[in-house]
Amino acid sequence: MNAEQAEDETQGGAPSADSVEAGPLPALPANAAAARAHVLALLHSGFCAIDETTLDDVVLADALLVTSELVTNALRHGGGITDFVAELADDRLRITVADASDQPPVTVTRRPGEHTAGGYGWLLVCRLAESVAVTMTGSGKRIEALLRLS
Repeated sequence: MNAEQAEDETQGGAPSADSVEAGPLPALPANAAAARAHVLALLHSGFCAIDETTLDDVVLADALLVTSELVTNALRHGGGITDFVAELADDRLRITVADASDQPPVTVTRRPGEHTAGGYGWLLVCRLAESVAVTMTGSGKRIEALLRLS
């Protein structure tokens, strides 16, 4: 979703303070960048309308990082994205990503001084989110991360 599309979607009036969605995606995000763009549009349109303030840069960066990690993990390890939803509820962002794998996320344990690339995404998600829930479905799993925005 580009900025012009996001702006067009927000012209229909002020969003509800209870729950706001950036609108349905025409298709599931093909990559982390597409998912981040959707979340960014939601935050810029919805959060400012709810709170009438700007979003802290660190909070924004955390939200986009969690989005990237969940989507990237679904693409790399989960057999692909089967569902993606980003929504605002009060002062929180809920990101839900479902994939086709029936394997739960794995936290990689490292020894002190061990330097390897990768394996930090799930740990980052768990550390940055206020809560994380993994639900096994009949066709894979759904991960929901809730982030405080204020």
